[in-house]
Amino acid sequence: MELTFTKLHGTGNDFVLVDARRRQADWPQLAARLCDRHLGIGADGLILVLPSRRADFRMRIFNPDGSEAEMCGNGIRCFAKFVVEELLQERDHPQLTVESMAGVHELRLTARSGRVEQVRVSMGAPELRPDRLPMALPPGPAPVEGPVMDYPVSVAGRPLRLTCLSMGNPHAVHFEEASLAGFPLREVGPQVEHLALFPKRVNFEVVRVRDRAHLEAAVWERGAGPTLACGTGACAAVVAARLHGWVDDAVEVMLPGGALSITWPGRGEVILEGPAVRVFSGTWSG
Repeated sequence: MELTFTKLHGTGNDFVLVDARRRQADWPQLAARLCDRHLGIGADGLILVLPSRRADFRMRIFNPDGSEAEMCGNGIRCFAKFVVEELLQERDHPQLTVESMAGVHELRLTARSGRVEQVRVSMGAPELRPDRLPMALPPGPAPVEGPVMDYPVSVAGRPLRLTCLSMGNPHAVHFEEASLAGFPLREVGPQVEHLALFPKRVNFEVVRVRDRAHLEAAVWERGAGPTLACGTGACAAVVAARLHGWVDDAVEVMLPGGALSITWPGRGEVILEGPAVRVFSGTWSG
């Protein structure tokens, strides 16, 4: 089959975008082939553009292992740029609504010379109830209503303290005082992802607080592995740090692929802002 695609990235988190409004395929199987960095196009995920009855468009996201993700903060910014520039072909389209498995999201776009450069996304309110992540907590005298903070686990002989929440997809955040450069993410990440504590697996963030307005983070993404950036992971890091009282409302999160701006006043919706960049377009035959 032949498939027209565009590759984009948000702070290094890269995706293959396909207009699937009039196409059908075995998308999980195709995602694994397209995302392969040696035998395919190479990406952290496949994103489909679909029609929606609730929003301007609907987005589906498939990880490189073929599993489907509920939401992706970097991916939705790339989605907005792709839709506006290549499908709508409008030079001035400042707002967009996009439906994902996590709900409907409002996006505000900043363009220059007809090109979308920055996208601001309403990510929804964080879900702090452990049964909604879900988490399989040991039975106790009363159900835990959340939030779950500093939950102790030991992985690969390393003690971790996990703060857990959902940004439409599940996250477990661990804070380190030392530089993240020495943290064995490739060893610890997959083991946290597959802990029995998380029946649907989990995204894992290791985070260092630099000051009340800056975090450093590295992310192991469920179904994808280590990525240069993760939008929902950056949001989860800020929410977890805010719950601990370590940061203020507006925080810059520095990831290996660049910086994302997150705003959360302690309740209500989390706002994510960052760039979206086109890499190239082509036709895939396979």
